[in-house]
Amino acid sequence: MGTTYMVWAILLALTLHKAVCDESGPVIVEEPDNRVDFSNSTGANIHCSVRGRPAPSVVWVRADNGSAIGVVPGLRMVLSNGTLIFPPFRAEDYRQEVHAQVYRCQASNSHGTVHSRDVHVRAVVPQTYQIEADNEHVIQGNSAIIKCEIPSFVADFVSVQAWVDSEGTTYYPGRENYDGKYLVLPSGELHIRSVSSEDGFKSYKCRTVHRLTQETRLSATAGRLVISDPVGFSAPKFTWEERINTVLTVVKPSGVSVSVFCEAQGFPVPETRWFKVPEGGRKAAVELGERVKQVGGTLIIREAKVEDSGKYLCVVNNSVGGESVETVLTVTAPLSAQVEPKVQTVEFGRPATFTCTYRGNPVKSVTWLKDGIPLNHKEAVLRIDTVGREDKGMYQCFVRNDQESAQGTAELKLGGRFEPPQLIYTFQTNTLQPGPAVFLKCVAAGNPTPEITWELDGTRLANSERMQVGQYVTVNGEVVSHLNISAVHTNDGGLYACVASSTVGSVRHAARLNVYGLPYIRPMDKAAVVAGENMVVHCPVAGYPIDSIVWEKNGRMLPINRRQKTFPNGTLIVEAVQRSTDQGRYTCVARNSQAYTARGDLDVQVMVPPEIVPFEFPETAGRVGAFAQVFCVVAAGDAPMNISWLYNGASDLPLGTESQIIGERTSLLTIASVSWLQSGDYECLAQNGAGKASFVAELSVQVPPRWIVEPADKAFALGSDARLECKADGFPRPSLGWKKAAGHTPGDYRDLDVNNPNIKVTGDGTLHISSIQKSHEGYYLCEANNGIGAGLSTVIYVRVQAPPQFKIQYRNQTARHGDDAVLECEAGGETPIGILWSKDKHSVDQAAEPRYTIREEMRGGSVHSSLSIKTTDRTDSAVYTCVATNAFGSADTNINLIIQEHPEQPSSLKVLDKSGRSVELSWTSPYDGNSPITRYIVEYKLSRRNWENDGERMMVPGNQNMAAVLDLRPATTYHLRIVARNEIGDSDPSDIVTIITAEEAPSGSPRDLKVEAVDQTSLRVKWKPPLREEWNGDIQGYQVGYRLASSNTSYVYETVEFSKEVGKEHQLTIKKLQVYTEYAVVVSAFNKIGQGPTTEEIRSYTAEGTPQQPPHDVTCTTLTSQTIRVSWASPPLETVQGVIKGYKVIYGPSDKWYDEERKDTKITSSTETHLHGLQKYTNYSLQVLAFTSGGEGVRSQPIHCQTDQDVPDAPTSVKALVMSADSILVSWLPPDRPNGIITQYTVYFKEEGKSDSEAEQEKLLSSQLNYEANGLKQRDEYVFWVTASTTIGEGEKSESVHLKLSSKVPAKIASFDDEYVATYKEDVKLHCQAVGLPTPDIRWTIRGEPFTPNDRMRLLTEGSLLIREVSRDDAGEYTCHVENPYGQDTVTHTLLIQAPPHPPEIQLQSTTTNSIEVKLKPSVIDDTTPIHGYTVYYKPEFSTWESVQVPASTRSYNLEGLWCGSRYQIYASAYNKIGTGESSEILNTRTKGKKPEIPEVHRFVEVSSVSINLHLKAWQDGGCPMNYFVVEYKPRHQTEWIMADNQVSPTGNYGIMELTPATWYNLRISAHNNAGSSVAEYEVATLTLTGATLPPTVSDSRVTWLPDWWPKWLDLNVLVPVIATIVVIIVGIVVICVAVTRRKNGIENLRLREEVYQQYQYNASMPPPSTMDKRHPGFREELGYIPPPNRKLPPVPGSQYNTCDRIKRGGGSGRGTHATWDPRRPMYEELSLHPPPGRRIPLGGPPQPLGSQDTLRSGGDDEICPYATFHLLGFREEMDPQQAGNNFQTFPHQNGHGSQQHFVNSPASRSMPRHGSGNYYSCVSGDYTCGHTPNEGHQPRHGSGNYYSCVAGEYGPGGPPSSTYYSTVPGDMTASRMSNSTFSPTYDDPARSDEESDQYGGSTYSGGGPYARAIDSVSQSGTAKRLNGAHPPGAPVSGPQPSNHRFISNRGSTSGSAGQGSPEPPPPPPPRNGDLPLDSSGLGSSLNDSNNSTASNQFSEAECDHDLVQRNYGVKATKSTEEMRKLLDKNEAAAHIQNGGLRMVSDEMNV
Repeated sequence: MGTTYMVWAILLALTLHKAVCDESGPVIVEEPDNRVDFSNSTGANIHCSVRGRPAPSVVWVRADNGSAIGVVPGLRMVLSNGTLIFPPFRAEDYRQEVHAQVYRCQASNSHGTVHSRDVHVRAVVPQTYQIEADNEHVIQGNSAIIKCEIPSFVADFVSVQAWVDSEGTTYYPGRENYDGKYLVLPSGELHIRSVSSEDGFKSYKCRTVHRLTQETRLSATAGRLVISDPVGFSAPKFTWEERINTVLTVVKPSGVSVSVFCEAQGFPVPETRWFKVPEGGRKAAVELGERVKQVGGTLIIREAKVEDSGKYLCVVNNSVGGESVETVLTVTAPLSAQVEPKVQTVEFGRPATFTCTYRGNPVKSVTWLKDGIPLNHKEAVLRIDTVGREDKGMYQCFVRNDQESAQGTAELKLGGRFEPPQLIYTFQTNTLQPGPAVFLKCVAAGNPTPEITWELDGTRLANSERMQVGQYVTVNGEVVSHLNISAVHTNDGGLYACVASSTVGSVRHAARLNVYGLPYIRPMDKAAVVAGENMVVHCPVAGYPIDSIVWEKNGRMLPINRRQKTFPNGTLIVEAVQRSTDQGRYTCVARNSQAYTARGDLDVQVMVPPEIVPFEFPETAGRVGAFAQVFCVVAAGDAPMNISWLYNGASDLPLGTESQIIGERTSLLTIASVSWLQSGDYECLAQNGAGKASFVAELSVQVPPRWIVEPADKAFALGSDARLECKADGFPRPSLGWKKAAGHTPGDYRDLDVNNPNIKVTGDGTLHISSIQKSHEGYYLCEANNGIGAGLSTVIYVRVQAPPQFKIQYRNQTARHGDDAVLECEAGGETPIGILWSKDKHSVDQAAEPRYTIREEMRGGSVHSSLSIKTTDRTDSAVYTCVATNAFGSADTNINLIIQEHPEQPSSLKVLDKSGRSVELSWTSPYDGNSPITRYIVEYKLSRRNWENDGERMMVPGNQNMAAVLDLRPATTYHLRIVARNEIGDSDPSDIVTIITAEEAPSGSPRDLKVEAVDQTSLRVKWKPPLREEWNGDIQGYQVGYRLASSNTSYVYETVEFSKEVGKEHQLTIKKLQVYTEYAVVVSAFNKIGQGPTTEEIRSYTAEGTPQQPPHDVTCTTLTSQTIRVSWASPPLETVQGVIKGYKVIYGPSDKWYDEERKDTKITSSTETHLHGLQKYTNYSLQVLAFTSGGEGVRSQPIHCQTDQDVPDAPTSVKALVMSADSILVSWLPPDRPNGIITQYTVYFKEEGKSDSEAEQEKLLSSQLNYEANGLKQRDEYVFWVTASTTIGEGEKSESVHLKLSSKVPAKIASFDDEYVATYKEDVKLHCQAVGLPTPDIRWTIRGEPFTPNDRMRLLTEGSLLIREVSRDDAGEYTCHVENPYGQDTVTHTLLIQAPPHPPEIQLQSTTTNSIEVKLKPSVIDDTTPIHGYTVYYKPEFSTWESVQVPASTRSYNLEGLWCGSRYQIYASAYNKIGTGESSEILNTRTKGKKPEIPEVHRFVEVSSVSINLHLKAWQDGGCPMNYFVVEYKPRHQTEWIMADNQVSPTGNYGIMELTPATWYNLRISAHNNAGSSVAEYEVATLTLTGATLPPTVSDSRVTWLPDWWPKWLDLNVLVPVIATIVVIIVGIVVICVAVTRRKNGIENLRLREEVYQQYQYNASMPPPSTMDKRHPGFREELGYIPPPNRKLPPVPGSQYNTCDRIKRGGGSGRGTHATWDPRRPMYEELSLHPPPGRRIPLGGPPQPLGSQDTLRSGGDDEICPYATFHLLGFREEMDPQQAGNNFQTFPHQNGHGSQQHFVNSPASRSMPRHGSGNYYSCVSGDYTCGHTPNEGHQPRHGSGNYYSCVAGEYGPGGPPSSTYYSTVPGDMTASRMSNSTFSPTYDDPARSDEESDQYGGSTYSGGGPYARAIDSVSQSGTAKRLNGAHPPGAPVSGPQPSNHRFISNRGSTSGSAGQGSPEPPPPPPPRNGDLPLDSSGLGSSLNDSNNSTASNQFSEAECDHDLVQRNYGVKATKSTEEMRKLLDKNEAAAHIQNGGLRMVSDEMNV
């Protein structure tokens, strides 16, 4: 049992210990912000998160007085978790003490109290404010700043968001265009640079945003620039008054941008410079850069830093004067503080130190708090000398400035063996009835052992009759205390507490004991409270239950003011107690639910603590012996007052110091004679009942120094540690220092070396010298000084006792062979010293060696000895020892004597590495001759120069055996050698090494760079190559880089190929540029190594364009009836694309606006003009455009203005007709130009002979056009005229008409001939007003025919003709006839019908790749209504219709921007003012262009060791511009393709980088344009690391495809020739039969042949890879051969074999052989490959060219020549060439002509070189079934290779033999395409060949070498092949595909001539046998006829029989299509011949 209890006790103790150890003071984890601004509509939450153990309690206090804040309903709440809440509130509820206050968060637990930093709370309520933008006065040419005026009461919350001008342009801050016209400064002002007069027309408003509410406002006023022209010269003046004679202070936080203003104006425009003035330093100019900018006079500092703070000086000058102004900039950084250590545990009596580390700017003050109470300490380090119990707690360091504060927290704990008391067991709250006994228990533990006391309602309890306190200590050290209450009463109820306390702390626990009964209040002692503090009292209430507890004062229930707070538990708090209001009697009233009350009084006395007036000692009190006194006066405080003095914190004053009380409040401290013992702090302490106060004054007594320990002379052993004491005291404490005399005598003392680690002076003045040496010996001076008196000093001598010693223990000494040598040693130490010499540890005997001499002498206290050796030799090389001995010991020194000689010759000189300009060498170090080689001399020279005159030298340190020779010239041969040098001399040169430096990138830039504008979007760049010596190799091309000159973006590069023409100027046209934009252009040259330096940047503008936007704000104003003023604003500057030369105003009457010919144009250079001479009262339409040198810009939208009214013209016509005997009818027509609205007509009439003034007049309405004048006199003649009037006035009078009345009234018509214009389907009334007596008869004729009434036409009663719903057919002339007995009259009207126009005619005029030009022609049927224009509709295939408006005058229109190579439908319709007419017929056409054409591999692909360069321009775009390329690649053995890029720009080159050297890759390129896409695959090989090419892959040529059951004895070499012979015989018989049959078919054969030829021509015209003919299923691409790069061409060998024409002639002779091809010949000769359509093909093929020397032979030879000639296997061609024909067996050729033509232009025609002889096969368009597969039983060998020429054939199952030459004609190479086939491999000039070419010459080219296969296509930079792995679409492949072979495809030029965009191809092989006549195939009759050289040109016989598809002419016309197909199939099965997907018929094609 005892053990169990022991275990439990230990566990409990450990648990308690851990709990105590884990406790910590409060720490603020989440500190609130320094400033909290919020809107009253949102409110705010301020969080204060704390941690600690036990959990701290959090309250919020006011920062000014530390008083706790409470809840203000609706305005402020404090949550238990420490969150301070300000809920949203109404504006009228704003309270400053709540919403504009500084708060702190206070956290407390048992360890202490901490405060947060100050929290400035500011609530913002809505306030009415107005933003204004000021006008700014500015002198033209200066810069202006427009300010946005924000009211000060919202300035902290409102900032400028943007500026908006009157044109709607918005300027935002942060758009850092510092060079622009406008800039919004960081502080919100708008800066306008270089103000001009135009700027005065704009106004500016600022837009602001409220930081809290996010409300944006636009300024109520708009600011303008008030611009004044300069009047004379004026000195700079500041525009803002606050800048004049003031120093402006700017405070900004770090990280934001700062504006420092210095805006001054003057004329000339002043220059502004900024300087920074450091404190106490000289001003320095502000360095401008990316972060610091100057805009006008304003300095802008972006992302300001603290180090930017300081004083800035702005200096403004012009030629008249200057001004300056200073600005102090303070950049603030957030404050932060940290106290170290954070937790410090210190034992009692030990010191403690806290260090406050703070950051930020500025820091105004540093203060300390302990448990929330300020300490009188202002330094960053807080030191507590002796830690006591009261020092434990929480310490805080606060740093502050005007804007914010920060704090750091640390805790001080008491450590050691002390533990503060802890309560282990406590009692709980209890409620009970009166009577029973009560036992309360508390258990506490701690060290020292605590004592437990008991309290009741704060009053300590003592033992009484009914209450007993018991206490004991257990064996565990725990204190157990009981409170026993017997027979508890109601009055015993209350708050009981047990308090455990010890010297290291205390802890208490309280709980309430409730005893049922009536309320009872225990008596309360009088309370004394200090004024200004908070009073907290508790009402000691007993009884239970209690309903309420209240406090009263003077009969009034509390609280009665805001400082008083009462709580339900009876607690009363009075904050900041005041004597006048708070002193007195307080009454606590307790009441229960039955209304029984109890009352208790508390007398409160408010006491005032003492307050001491500051004092200090006078200055004279610091002198020794002086008299000193000081008064301590208590200015305030309650009596009685106790005043006392403390000295250095103690009550004992020093001797000679007295204090005296004077009155009740003053004490005098007197010191009769001041001594240094009385220095210290004197503290006056005043105490009363309310508290105490103290004040400290320091007395500093100055005492001169005096010795405590005076130093004396000392001696020390060498190497020991020396210690020299020097101590003195005084006040102030004297400083002690040591110095050492410079020489051996006293004087000239110098400071000790502070950097010597062996010498150290401690703080008490002791000098320590570690390991003292002889050098430390001498005189030393110790000084003591404190500034009082002269100070103290003492000189001592330090002696060092040493044995002999040498300064150098070992050294080498050299001597040249044969010279004398002297060895010397000097020994120091205590004399006397003896010296002995030895050589290699043997004593030197002068007698035995007469060349040795020893001498000794004393030199300055040391012994000097020398050993002389005469005429040294190698035997003297040894170690000599000098031994010195004295009384204290001995020492020696060794001298190694070295006899030196010349070094030997360096050896093993090697080349480690070389480059274009350097070579790295290594060599073996030679024997150095006992003298270190000081250097090596590398000598080098050009190989053809001599060492003496042209050699160059380079020095290399002698410790190296490697060196790099630099500054060499690339591609140059050098000789190098090495010479070694030591101090004796130079060695002989080493052996010579010869090296050739490598090529290098060009070192010079192109010359004479010129850039000129071509057009609006193009620049032409011209340049010349770099100097020849700067090429460093062969230049391959140039990189032309260009970019916008205004940007810092990288250049865009295009590649230009190098022209080898000497001195030729290169050029490039850069297209698709921006209009009128400045571009920067650079050019660099590159070779195969890399790119050279670029030229200097040249800048140039593209040509001016046309304005892209019209002038805006176009307005017109009518000035007069013939004048209109037009004004406008310029188009936006960024859209002008040039310099505006002027403006054009296009104007015309609105009703004729559609007619361009009726429009007038006026040109002006201003933005306003007047249009004169206009028609009166006419509505005009106007447009304005701007024009530049590039042309006219966009027209503005038409605007309309009407000229004013004017007086009208005279009426047009006037008639006067007799109506009766006394009346005349006058009629007239309105004026042609009414010039306004006619308001009236005036008819004037008078009798003949009267004046105009006597005429009568009659005014008529404007609608009345006749007037009847009545009451006239008979037989009188009258004169009539008419005028028209407008609102302006009366117009001119009409012509006068004269008429005399008559009794006879003839028939007349009052109406006039008129032209009626009617709209389609409206009613028309034709007038015919007749007069006459008797009434005349009226009749109408229409177009000469009598009028017959019908449903639409009828005659009205007054004679008018009414036509309803007119149509086009009603147009014409209508004549009205009137007649009576006295006369007749007629009038003719013309009726015009206005209807929509007839459909126009549209015709195709021309097409391009992106445009279609159509011809528009109006309908042949005339339209009465003028056509206003056309609408052209067009749409591409499978898309939607689009339309464009075309003027009526247009006769042809070009539709641009169309899709290239696409079909389009086009139609048009015309429109007039009536409407749109019917549409024309649809025109179907297409734009030009086709899909991209695949280039040849050597033009497209260029390789290096680690990259592949693709020349994208090698692709022919088919007429449609390239859109993009897709580039994929993969290693050849890999199946998955790697996407390099799927959006490659079609310009320049594209590189695939980071490839593996010497590796085969497959490329797949997809080219895309608008017409479609083309895909090509290539096979390439990267170069090796040395730049060499890979040899072609060689497959195993053994027959591996034979099945296992094949008999081994069956030799294919025998079987194949036999089978081939049989097949050839059968085929020959079939061919002969077919030929005989074809002769019988006659004309039918010719007709069908023509049909087949036309089908071929159609197929030939199809672009690749279109499907040709379904009957020809397979295409094969051309297999070409490209020699390896940088190698000699193999000779074109002569042939020992006859061709077919040689057979025809029975032999032949040629003019000789051709050894080489000339690579400089320009192009292949062009041969006509097919006749024009309809032309009959001659029997022998195309006619032979001029210059042929032979003619075709006739007869049987003609029959045999068209057939294929096979050379059978197994035969060697070593007989005479004339006999070669006997060894050939001929077979029918397909059609007998044309096949060899292709060999002139295609790679298939290359002669295949070989060494020795070989076997040749010709397979024409077959699967190797024409004879047999070439693999059967034949192994290629060196010296006798097998050669095959296959036309678009398929390999057999085994594929072609790996070491065999193949020539394959592509299946899609039709006649038109083959004439343009290009092939341009790169060749070396044979004159430049060297030894390296051997590996590619000779036998290597003869059949077995690495480049002997035709499938290797090698470009200049590497190996490349075009794959034919994928057939073109529509071309199926027959037969098995090869599994391990690739084909070279040549698709370079498929149409057109050979010179159209294709690179220059290599020359053709020269004609053989002279220029012989062409055979039936169109070539010379012998291509390789040579019989005079066995090693000359070799040419495959099969090449003669190569055929093409364009010769398929001869087919019987009588055969139907189905018969023809059967015939083709039959011949295919028989001959197994196919070519390019067109199967050829051998027997039906011969003519």
